[in-house]
Amino acid sequence: MLVRVLGRFLRPYRRDVALVVVLQLVQTLAALSLPTLNADIIDDGVVRGDTGYILRTGAVMLGITAVQVTCAILAVYVGARTAMAVGRDLRSAVFDRVQRFSLAEMGRFGAPSLITRTTNDVQQVQMVTLLTFTIMVMAPIMMVGGVFMALHQDVGLSALLLVVVPLLVTVMGLAIWRMGPLFRQMQKRLDRINLVLREQIAGVRVVRSFNRQPTERERFEGASTELFRTALGVGRLMALVFPAVMLIMNASSAAVIWFGAGRIEDGAMPVGSLVAFLNYLMQILMSVLMAVMMFMMVPRAQVSAERIGAVLATEPEIVAPAEPVRLATVGAVPAGGAGAPGDGWRGGNGFHGGDGADVSRLRAGDGALGRHDGAGGRAGRLAVELDGATFGYAGAQAPVLRDVTLRLEPGRTTAVIGSTGAGKTTLVNLVPRLIDVTAGAVRLGGVDVRDLDPHDLREHVALVPQKAYLFSGTVASTLRHGRPDATDAELWEALEVAQARDFVEALPGGLDAPVEQGGTNFSGGQRQRLAIARALVRRADIYLFDDSFSALDYATDARLRAALPRATRGAAVLVVAQRVATIRDAETIVVLDAGQVVGTGTHHELMDTNATYQEIVLSQLSAEEAA
Repeated sequence: MLVRVLGRFLRPYRRDVALVVVLQLVQTLAALSLPTLNADIIDDGVVRGDTGYILRTGAVMLGITAVQVTCAILAVYVGARTAMAVGRDLRSAVFDRVQRFSLAEMGRFGAPSLITRTTNDVQQVQMVTLLTFTIMVMAPIMMVGGVFMALHQDVGLSALLLVVVPLLVTVMGLAIWRMGPLFRQMQKRLDRINLVLREQIAGVRVVRSFNRQPTERERFEGASTELFRTALGVGRLMALVFPAVMLIMNASSAAVIWFGAGRIEDGAMPVGSLVAFLNYLMQILMSVLMAVMMFMMVPRAQVSAERIGAVLATEPEIVAPAEPVRLATVGAVPAGGAGAPGDGWRGGNGFHGGDGADVSRLRAGDGALGRHDGAGGRAGRLAVELDGATFGYAGAQAPVLRDVTLRLEPGRTTAVIGSTGAGKTTLVNLVPRLIDVTAGAVRLGGVDVRDLDPHDLREHVALVPQKAYLFSGTVASTLRHGRPDATDAELWEALEVAQARDFVEALPGGLDAPVEQGGTNFSGGQRQRLAIARALVRRADIYLFDDSFSALDYATDARLRAALPRATRGAAVLVVAQRVATIRDAETIVVLDAGQVVGTGTHHELMDTNATYQEIVLSQLSAEEAA
């Protein structure tokens, strides 16, 4: 897997790789020539007392050294730049793939593991790439060239290489074999630490309010200790390897001097050749050592490459069809053709699309939020239809949603209520195709959402999730997530509808006030109102509010619901809530129980006919209030 990953991401840098190989070749050849020249100085200069020869050969050695140093610097520079570029491209590829993941893939990998794969795993592959350019390219050239030059100096003494090199490779190979499983464990331990840390940071208020600091400290210490023990195992192996390698290298030097002295005494070998042979032996052993040390890092990089490859090889379940249907071509009607008096919340004075014609969105507005074509909401509004929609998670014993049939009409508000775990959020996620039905169909404008490009589909949808998450930046940048080209006036109007204008105006800087990561510098209610304003800025055809009013007090909730129809005029609105007061005035209320629709109607109709709805209502309101 490591070879495949590097082969794919090094392909755009073929010229740089070739340049590194050439530079390392020149550097290594220069390094291999120096011991021979040094031997010549000893044998032909020092022994004979030829000072001129010593100076001339020394000058050549200085020139070769300058070439070697220059090539080494350039090789490291080009190699490091290429390795960093590969790391950048690899991170980008992982990030882009994760951005395309559906909720199913996100759940399969988990956020902590994806963070580790995008950071630490990529770093391991990047480091091996750098070492490949700086060490691995040079090591085989050095080893082969060193053996050739050692044979050139003395063939008989070169027999020592047949013992020393295999012994060194065996020691290092055993270490690598033991380190592979440990490196795999280390990456899993890092995933665990990320998981525990994310939970503790995200739930810090819960931890403190329940005085669970000691327990959470023990959890983190447990995860950290597991990583420590695994890293300690790796460290112990390395602590054994280095003394063994140094013993082999020093014993080899002693053997060369021992046997070489005898050959010099016999006149079979000059002194300079012995010095050169000793240098070549060290170069050979160092090249073997560098190569094996490189391969000691390869198992961890291999594990990381497998984890990265698993992400890159995972095809998202939610993909665009080969020939997607364009919503702009579906049933367009003239402006005002679908409008009729009324509003999304009963008793108001806005507008709703009367027959909910399946038509495409045509922006013909005058620029003010919620005012577009004047007569009937936006021309060409879209209806949403769930036809026998069923969804079940892989491996689950029962589906979360079963045979849900529902229609969201343009200009009308449909509310969904049910107990915890009834499948309300799952139903919401089906509309923008964050997940796909396992049976049945979800249609937008009469077209199955699986026949639409997900990007095109989501251009028509504004979602306020159950957990209001705000990205770091400013209030303005947060709201413009809904529509980047929105003007300041449109932002203020959305804030006013969402009942957020007062507290934003009170902030230093107003729209330019900072928003921390996740919106942690705002209260829960303020985050919800900013998330609602962000959705309203979008000017969508379908608005999905997934329990988005739960953090609001009753007075703010009432004011927001009263102001909402003019901002969502003509759009299909789906409101999921557990609080009856939030949805009792909706035109259509859908009751979910255990993933099934068990009742549909107005508040009064359901109070007369539906036991499940009665139970929910009477658990929150008195009989007089519910009437």
